[in-house]
Amino acid sequence: MFRKNSELAPKIEVSPFSQRVTSVLGPGISWKGGLTGRGGVRIEGSLEGKINLEGMIVVDKEGRVTSETIQANAVIVAGTVRSNIIAQKVEIRSTGRVWGDVTTTAFSTEEGAFLRGKIQMEEKVEIGIREEEEDNKEQEEE
Repeated sequence: MFRKNSELAPKIEVSPFSQRVTSVLGPGISWKGGLTGRGGVRIEGSLEGKINLEGMIVVDKEGRVTSETIQANAVIVAGTVRSNIIAQKVEIRSTGRVWGDVTTTAFSTEEGAFLRGKIQMEEKVEIGIREEEEDNKEQEEE
């Protein structure tokens, strides 16, 4: 009587790295420099530099990020971020503070969250991870 119509449901391919944390920048650690690659990162300390990841970025309550741009599949902010964010999904928790513009396809906040910047909703957001990796490979070959 009831059957599942899988043709109507959109097929979304999810990278195994995009939905889990694979690395932690612990409390008391300060990192200065870029962060690129694949995998999820939880930031409990402070990070200063450009972030471009195929994966998830979680900024913990005590975490601090200062960057020109954060590009990732998903960005969850419970701490402080001073950066523009480009991601497929952005979530600002009640303790989260963001100073910068957000470009995303899915956006959510909890009561008490802070955002000083503009939100631009798009149908699709390109992260550009592969392009940067290819540029790096080309530079290494020269």
